[in-house]
Amino acid sequence: DTFICSLLWLCVTQFVCGSGAEGETNNVIQKDAEFDVTYNDTVTSENQTIYAFNHTVSRNKTEGVRVFVDVLSQGFESPILFVVRQKQAVVSFQVPLILRGLYQRKYPYSHVGRTLCQPPTRAASETQYFFVDVSTLSSLGTNYQLRVSRVESFTLHNPVHLLFPLAFIFLIFHVSHYNFFSLPLSLSFQCPVYDLDNNVAFIGMYQTMTKKGAITVQRKDFPSNSFYVVVVVKTEDEACGGPLRFYPLRPDELIDAGNRSKFIDVIVTPAINSEVYVMGMLFCLGIFLSFYLLTLLMTCLENKRMKKREVFQIAADMSPAETGKTQASPYEYGSFADNGSTLSSEAITDSATSTDNNYGYVEQSLDSVGRSRQESLSSVEEDDYDTLDDITSDKNIVRTKKFLCVSDLSRKDKRILSKKYQIYFWNIATIAVFYALPVVQLVITYQTVVNVTGNQDICFYNFLCAHPLGALSAFNNILSNLGYVLLGLLFLLIVLKRDIVHNRALVRNDLNALECGIPKHFGLYYAMGTALMMEGLLSACYHVCPNYTNFQFDTSFMYMIAGLCMLKLYQKRHPDINASAYTAYACLAGVIFFSVLGVVFGKGNTVFWIIFSVIHILSTMLLSTQLYYMGRWRLDAGILRRIVYVIYTDCIRQCSGPMYIDRMVLLVMGNIVNWSLAAYGLIERPNDFASYLLAIAICNLLLYFAFYIIMKLRSGERIQCLALVCILFTAVVWGFALYFFFQGLSTWQKTPAESREHNRDCILLSFFDDHDIWHFLSSIAMFGSFLVLLTMDDDLDTVQRDKILAF
Repeated sequence: DTFICSLLWLCVTQFVCGSGAEGETNNVIQKDAEFDVTYNDTVTSENQTIYAFNHTVSRNKTEGVRVFVDVLSQGFESPILFVVRQKQAVVSFQVPLILRGLYQRKYPYSHVGRTLCQPPTRAASETQYFFVDVSTLSSLGTNYQLRVSRVESFTLHNPVHLLFPLAFIFLIFHVSHYNFFSLPLSLSFQCPVYDLDNNVAFIGMYQTMTKKGAITVQRKDFPSNSFYVVVVVKTEDEACGGPLRFYPLRPDELIDAGNRSKFIDVIVTPAINSEVYVMGMLFCLGIFLSFYLLTLLMTCLENKRMKKREVFQIAADMSPAETGKTQASPYEYGSFADNGSTLSSEAITDSATSTDNNYGYVEQSLDSVGRSRQESLSSVEEDDYDTLDDITSDKNIVRTKKFLCVSDLSRKDKRILSKKYQIYFWNIATIAVFYALPVVQLVITYQTVVNVTGNQDICFYNFLCAHPLGALSAFNNILSNLGYVLLGLLFLLIVLKRDIVHNRALVRNDLNALECGIPKHFGLYYAMGTALMMEGLLSACYHVCPNYTNFQFDTSFMYMIAGLCMLKLYQKRHPDINASAYTAYACLAGVIFFSVLGVVFGKGNTVFWIIFSVIHILSTMLLSTQLYYMGRWRLDAGILRRIVYVIYTDCIRQCSGPMYIDRMVLLVMGNIVNWSLAAYGLIERPNDFASYLLAIAICNLLLYFAFYIIMKLRSGERIQCLALVCILFTAVVWGFALYFFFQGLSTWQKTPAESREHNRDCILLSFFDDHDIWHFLSSIAMFGSFLVLLTMDDDLDTVQRDKILAF
């Protein structure tokens, strides 16, 4: 193998440097050259010139060498080849230098400068040699100028070896005189450096900028105690969002790039140390663990208050001194089943309305015992039969009454409804597993690509406040999502506690739990808490590498949270007719599907926006009809005929107003809001379709929540102190959260260089930026919103359901 390689090399050198086709010899001329001397010379295919330079380098001083070449001839057919040979490195380039831009447009440069870095040396001082070889294939003479100079300001003012004991070094780039030129930035950790537009991204770390940029260098990246900062002006500005230059008239036409220059300031500062990392993590944990402590304190106070109430009731109602009766054993008058939920038939009287018997125990009717035994059958499913008694009362009659009560819409078997709503939790848990696993795998791949290639244009961070940790480039943006997970888990624990208390009340046959208040179904609450936790996980995954292709990871469960909250509000007063889990998640899947289509095809696509607006308006109208008629309508071929008939008989012939005025007001306002949003989207066509779709969901949720509160107060109900505090607290937190959300520190809707123009410094503990504070506040606000939904109807726990209005 060695012999073959040597033979091939000999053939190549003989072909390049040996005799030509006409038997002419290629003369090699070597000259001893000096720095800062301009050499005017001519080169042809018959001769080759070698310039020999030597300079003394020292171990404690870093120097650079700049090679300037200017070709005086205008011929581009046979360029001059310059080869710079130095210790451990060879750099070659041709002049005129042809750089290619978008659509393979060619930009020639007759004046070229290349920078040579200093090879490392272990000696205190050492004389090193390097050679500049000049050759061409042109038979005509080509004139050129060569000048080699030392770069005086090659070392930055802050020596790297002084900052080396720190974990990170932070480089900030500012443009002094701004004109829209694209600047590729590169950090190279070895010689030779790549300083051309077409190769600057080959090694090290790379990013583009226009006004400002920043790169955080980790200690592990420069084991040689030094790195090189390379700044190049690109031939075209399209990579940074600039205007597209004119097209060339011919494919091989050369375009004059003009005078392109910028003045920039490079600032090297030490990055944050480990103490700031620890303080940031402790601060994040401290905020959210304080909610656990506050919840534990309130739970202890509530339990203490409930025990005092039970003692007071026992002393008032069951004291032998006041009643003159002795307490009988429960086994004399009835025996509990193993699960403690049913009484034996000996303890049942014929009176269904009696409250306390002579022995202080609540009696049950035959219907309640039958219902309890029916609830114990594990094989009962809602789809097996219709649980409403249509013989005595038709559903169309009940649900179309002018004034509906909760008792009219909570007639289905409680256990069957509980199983129906538990499906929400199990379905979202299944969705979360199958959705999160590929997301985690994908973002790990993204982060690996960023770390291996060094291309920092892949991810859209706030580079002025992006603190790496290990393989993660922006650990602070990931850490700030911890609140969603912790507060979602806390909400699940609160719901679990309420669920246990309610089940114990049912076991005690408490009339308030059986017949009073809003029916307690906790399946949707569990689904909401799970969705909040998944929002934190997926938001953290998105911020591992924020970009155009994975933004839907950050918004998918936001849609689910908004949808689940609306379903829970509707379920409170309409438990029998609320949507099933399969229907609800199918609709949410459709929303996410349109979100992906909007991100991919929505930018400037008129056809997509027309189709989406039509679907949006039709969906709003169908949902309005469903809500207005409480589901008692049919979608078939005769729907248009029935609509026309209703309009004629009710509006034209009799001029009567709507039967359900409150519902009509809500639905009219909802249609106005949604039609306005559809018109805005069709006219403006916002680039961020995912946020636009989320705004639609939030507007509808806020509208329905405001309607619920207004109708609750109109119905004579009141809001207890805890719920009122939660409402006010949540409203204030949402206000501050939205302020930080709209700061816009980066945006994947623009180019990476334009996104860096929005970057800002950290504002909290030198570790968190505005978007991190949005994560903190929005997680707290969502948790508060969930508590509002959980506690807003606590005032109805002792009110009979036939006295609670459904709206």
